[in-house]
Amino acid sequence: MFILKQLRRKKNMSQTDLAKIVGVSLRTIQLYEKRDANIPIKNLTKIAEHFDQTIAALYSYEANDLNGSYGSHRILSEKHNQITPIAHGKYLITVPLISGELQAAYADRFGEKGFLESLDKIDFVVGKTLDTPCTAFELTNSSMDNGRLTGVPNSAIVLGRLLSKNELAQIVSSNNRAICLLVYDTGVMCKEIVAYDEQAETIICHSLNDSPEYADFTMQLADVRQIFEVVKKQID
Repeated sequence: MFILKQLRRKKNMSQTDLAKIVGVSLRTIQLYEKRDANIPIKNLTKIAEHFDQTIAALYSYEANDLNGSYGSHRILSEKHNQITPIAHGKYLITVPLISGELQAAYADRFGEKGFLESLDKIDFVVGKTLDTPCTAFELTNSSMDNGRLTGVPNSAIVLGRLLSKNELAQIVSSNNRAICLLVYDTGVMCKEIVAYDEQAETIICHSLNDSPEYADFTMQLADVRQIFEVVKKQID
């Protein structure tokens, strides 16, 4: 939220000061202010209370900020996801949460009727609702943590929208790369897709963490059961 920076400056607070109040890292506050991470409700409540604001008021301020919004995706048909309008131009999207311990089960059972409905749900705030089914996943390693604001640390929860192979090809060809969640036979992994060979039906998977244990590798698309584009991350 851009409004956090404004409220913080009115109180002559640094990002470090606010991080201590909320109980998070400096990096997390930087992500919140850059709109690069969704703010969990428990942390948003602490922020609202400190600045003597309601959560609704914070969203209203943000909705009226003409310099940007939470997202740029098209309006969703509501048959895919549970959508709740919460302020002008802001929506709460409620999706199933696939925790680390459930990822193997998800890879095996995601097509079963009622499986997703039985899972715990989690909320994300978005600027526009998304036009394909969405699911949230908990990251289970540090392969996407580069120590910078662009990274996704271990235990972060990311919101993914389901992609077709054609959509993935379009994203990679236009942007060169896309951060995706790949569901394979025994689990889920988060990788940056840096190349897509349509003829060979392969993708090159890249980790943002440059540690040697996270070297690039090629994967057959036939081995990928589902592909989700990461559109939001939630970091405590």
